[in-house]
Amino acid sequence: MIRIGISGWTYAPWRGVFFPEDLPQKRELEYASRQVQTIEINGSFYALQRPSSYQAWHAATPAQFVFAVKGSRFITHLRRLKDVEKPLANFFASGVLRLREKLGPFLWQLPPNFVYDRQRLEAFFELLPRRSDAAAALGRQHDNRLRFRASTRAGNVRPLRHALEVRHKSFENPEFIELLRQHHVALVVSDSGDKWPFFEDVTADFVYVRLHGAEELYASGYTNAALDKWAAKIRRWGRNSDVFVYFDNDQKVHAPFDAIALTQRLEAKAGNRKRKNQPELQQVQ
Repeated sequence: MIRIGISGWTYAPWRGVFFPEDLPQKRELEYASRQVQTIEINGSFYALQRPSSYQAWHAATPAQFVFAVKGSRFITHLRRLKDVEKPLANFFASGVLRLREKLGPFLWQLPPNFVYDRQRLEAFFELLPRRSDAAAALGRQHDNRLRFRASTRAGNVRPLRHALEVRHKSFENPEFIELLRQHHVALVVSDSGDKWPFFEDVTADFVYVRLHGAEELYASGYTNAALDKWAAKIRRWGRNSDVFVYFDNDQKVHAPFDAIALTQRLEAKAGNRKRKNQPELQQVQ
C-alpha cells in the first residue's frame, strides 16, 4: 500500500488556488480527501481535539481514506517524553479511535533541541499502544480534564503504528536505528534540505515520509526531476513495506499539487507495468 497526501488541510492561502473559490470552508476536508489518498492531522499536535471532530472527519472522507495523526506537542516538546503516562492517556481518550478503520500511523515529532537519550526513548516506546484495544484501555486512565469529553471505545480491534521524526544530529547513531527496529517504530524520512538530519533506514513494516520543501523549508515546491527521484524511492520501499508520504510545503500552496503530481507518476508507472505483464490478445479468425 502506497499513499501520498498532505500535512493538514486548513490553510487560508489555499482558498481559490487549490480549493475552488466558492467552496465553503466546512467542506475543505471533503474536497481535499477526494484529491489525495491520505492526510496528516496536525491540529492534534497543538491541542487535544474533540471526539466529535474525529467523528466528523471520518464522515467527511471516502471509504479507504486514511489519516495519520500527529502526537501532542505537550508530550514531545513540553514534557519531552518524560512522565507522559497521563498525557498519553488524555491523547488516546481525546477521540482518535473515532477514526476507526481510517486511522493510520501516529507521528511523534521531537523538537530540534531534543538530544538522543536512549533511556527516555525506550521508556516512551514501551508506553505506546500497539492495538486499538490497548489504546482504549490507556485512554480510560485519563484525568479529570477529559471527564465529560473522553472517547475510549476501541471498536474493532486493529493494529496501531507509530513513527518518530527527529531533528538533532545526535540521532545519527546506529544504536538509535537498532532501538527503533527493536520497538517497531518507523524512522521518518524527513526532507528538509540540510536543516535536519536525513535518514532512509527502514525500521518498521512501513515507511513514513515527510517532504517539507526541496530548498526552502515549508515553501519550496518540488521539480519534475525531484518528484521522479522520490517516485523511484517510494516504488523501491513499496516492494516490501507500506509507504505513507506527506507534503508539508504548504506556505505557497505547493503541497497539494506536488502530492497529486507524485501520485500520477506512481500510478502511471504501475499502469505501464500492468499493461506490460498482460498477455497479448489474439484475434479470433
